[in-house]
Amino acid sequence: MTELSFLTIDPASRRVSLDARDPAFYGDPNRAYAALHASCPTFYWEEQKQWFFTGYDHVNALLRDRRFGRQILHIATREELGMPEPAAHTSHFDKAEEHSLLEIEPPEHTRLRTLVNRAFVSRHVEKMTPEIEELANRLIDSFEKDGRTELLSTFADIIPVTMIARMIGIPEEMGPQLLKWSHDYVGMYMFKRTRADEEAADRSAKEFADYVRQVIAERRAEPRDDLLSHMIHTEHKGQFLTEDELISTTIVLLNAGHEATVHQIGNSVRVILDSGIDPATLFADEKTTERTVEETLRICAPVHIFQRWCLEPCEIDGVSFQRGDKVSLILAAANLDPQKFPDALTFKPERDEGANLSFGAGIHFCIGAPLARLELNIVLPLLFKRLPGLKIAETPKVKDVYHFHGLERLDLSW
Repeated sequence: MTELSFLTIDPASRRVSLDARDPAFYGDPNRAYAALHASCPTFYWEEQKQWFFTGYDHVNALLRDRRFGRQILHIATREELGMPEPAAHTSHFDKAEEHSLLEIEPPEHTRLRTLVNRAFVSRHVEKMTPEIEELANRLIDSFEKDGRTELLSTFADIIPVTMIARMIGIPEEMGPQLLKWSHDYVGMYMFKRTRADEEAADRSAKEFADYVRQVIAERRAEPRDDLLSHMIHTEHKGQFLTEDELISTTIVLLNAGHEATVHQIGNSVRVILDSGIDPATLFADEKTTERTVEETLRICAPVHIFQRWCLEPCEIDGVSFQRGDKVSLILAAANLDPQKFPDALTFKPERDEGANLSFGAGIHFCIGAPLARLELNIVLPLLFKRLPGLKIAETPKVKDVYHFHGLERLDLSW
């Protein structure tokens, strides 16, 4: 048993009852993860009716294990699996997800990823450094004299969406609209989503796809030096991407290219300020900055869960799985495994205990990781350098969802 009101653990059966809608949980899930690590890192979550893994070694291995995949209908039918037909009211969302890099498996995944991977390698994204610095400085210029700001709306929301839009070739003035579509879209990934959440996601998926289709037509007629033109006009083994593939890929790159980084900027600033460590020591040089960024990614990851389908019968940590079973991997909890990271709940930028799993692993490792890391390594030290005396002005408001972990508001003063 544990003292957390929202969590009940039976270590013998590895059965766990956990209310993901309790603000005490989603406001600070790390405490629950610590309790799970102490009692049963692999557990059956009663409310979700699924097995979950939190141990670093298990999560790391399962992300790479080809006996598990992001989809299963490429090897089995709905009838075989007892899976219901797709809901009519989410048809536009399902269509947009049909060729998503996050959801598909080889060989389709290999073909799509090969076409876009070149744009996201470190040596390519590093060329964006001056643009990121210019944008971050311009945003700080706009509120520096005020002595306070709400960081998400004036800074964190804007930088990642602007940069990924520029990279793909979407006009940056579309930023606010892209944010709205994206926020609605990711509502489909939340536990216990409502019918209203699903309908909002479907509407936004349709509007998003219609807009991307229009831009694709423009780039077909007049190619530019951007990723979308590259995807349209480059062939792989004699094949070009279809329009549906282009739409799915563009949507997932726009969503994944900013959603998590927005959360991570807010999470990182909060963790750094709560730590009481002098920011000047955290960002003293390039190496210490990198370590600080990696430690914030470890201790307050923005994406907590990735799910996998079992593709063939197997046994993991004493649990037997059959084809068609679904399992969940808690990336954020794996980052807090005390077997891997001693004193795991403590922010220690000097750590050198190995890689965090915040960007995943294996073939679905986050394609945008180099861009996200670059943005964090530029904007965090810049923010603290430009705004000496930075402090939290009001109690931060955490987003009332579980799956993505981030802030709704972060009011700062200096």
